[in-house]
Amino acid sequence: MEHTTENRRKTIAVAGGGITGLSTAYYLKKFLAERGISADIAVVEKSEAMGGKVRTLRRDGFVIERGPDSFLTRKLPIIELSLELGLEGELTPLNPAANKTYILKDGVLRRMPRGLNLGIPTEIRPFLESDLLSPKGKARVLFDFAMPNGSTGEDESLGSFIERRLGKELLENIAEPLLAGIYAGNTYRLSLQATFPQFQAAERKYGSLIRGMMEGRKNPPPPSPLMQKLPEEVRKSVFLSYKQGLTTLIEGLEQSLSESGSGVRHIRDEAVSLSRNGDGTYNIKLKQGGSLHADAAILALPGYTIAELLSEVPEAGWLGEMEYVSVANVVLAYDRSKLNHPLDGTGFLIPRKEKRFITACTWTSSKWLHTAPEGKALIRCYVGRSEEQQWMELDDKEIIRRTRGELQALMGIDAEPMFVELTRLNRSMPQYPLGHLDKIARLREKLAAEWPGVYATGAAFEGVGLPDCIRQAKDTALAAAARLEKQMAGV
Repeated sequence: MEHTTENRRKTIAVAGGGITGLSTAYYLKKFLAERGISADIAVVEKSEAMGGKVRTLRRDGFVIERGPDSFLTRKLPIIELSLELGLEGELTPLNPAANKTYILKDGVLRRMPRGLNLGIPTEIRPFLESDLLSPKGKARVLFDFAMPNGSTGEDESLGSFIERRLGKELLENIAEPLLAGIYAGNTYRLSLQATFPQFQAAERKYGSLIRGMMEGRKNPPPPSPLMQKLPEEVRKSVFLSYKQGLTTLIEGLEQSLSESGSGVRHIRDEAVSLSRNGDGTYNIKLKQGGSLHADAAILALPGYTIAELLSEVPEAGWLGEMEYVSVANVVLAYDRSKLNHPLDGTGFLIPRKEKRFITACTWTSSKWLHTAPEGKALIRCYVGRSEEQQWMELDDKEIIRRTRGELQALMGIDAEPMFVELTRLNRSMPQYPLGHLDKIARLREKLAAEWPGVYATGAAFEGVGLPDCIRQAKDTALAAAARLEKQMAGV
């Protein structure tokens, strides 16, 4: 298709240089090139380092994640992006020997039974042999097979759904530390449809959550052709990372975006307001002075920041009201010979009812063999979740002291670490409330009708995991490129 020419070169602004913003810029560059459109892409990011919460520290032979530490293999957008960037050789699987995970119950670490899928039993015998639930609690779980389908199709909280189908004991002892750990949230306040819609789909189709999850396990979707391009040990791993950490992906994106002639530039500044111009373009005011004139604006920022930029859009107000939870992680490096614990698995989870300072612990060097040199060990502890934010008032020294106290109490570790790295992630975990998906739909409808060319995307919307953010980025870039193509063709 031939495009009409205009005197002014088109510009698309991407506010935010985290994984969503960078991926959006990458796919914009790709989709515009495929359409033969020459345009500038301006990524506005206040930090000098791109990547947002994705931060890998490489120190003394250790590979330390300060933010997320891995991603789900089955979520293909990140696999596709890795292949496009030529990073497939950097992908690394879980250590297959680290096949145990523990849950704390009554102060004792107890092994999680085999066959749990997102906390839902799919193998009955190992579940019945577990000591994580009482006989009464196990009987209540099995009642799921006889219960009628109670779904109305309406949204409900994740916690109320699990309790309704499987009982409160399973929710508190197993499901809550597993599922809420992803969001650091309160399951009774998280939207089921926005977090685990497959649970509601299983109930509606099979009349039983357990039966539905069993069927899903017995009849998985056919493998994607993408996965056939990866080594078998990578394909089989539930989670993946990169040999030099998740920052590998950020570095790959940055390299692609910095190529000569890419049309992508980094404006080290912060967007503080967004306004409409009479000609259908937009003006982004920058904090350090000046502004950016853009034909489209993609807001890949935390929800509360997007709400400020869209202050003239009432349908965006809920983004400013959405709860965000602050968390921290404490990474401790040890000489392995000084630890008297086997570190025989991936680590352990801690239910709320145990009332501990930390919420979970990953035996990182056992779970990921690339993270520590020979003879060394790496342990990562997590602090903070919804309604447990008092830790933020403590200084770093006290957080580390309490974390080490928990390791001594729960694992018997009293050795002095080689070093400790503490990372605070303030307001980092968005909490999807009931009706979350409907709110997104209303906002995007309003933007399309009255603010065409403005897009809001990222972890505040349709998933907090890296693959979810990349999927949203690709969809947004495709929509923006298609709109620009129509504009330039005079459609």
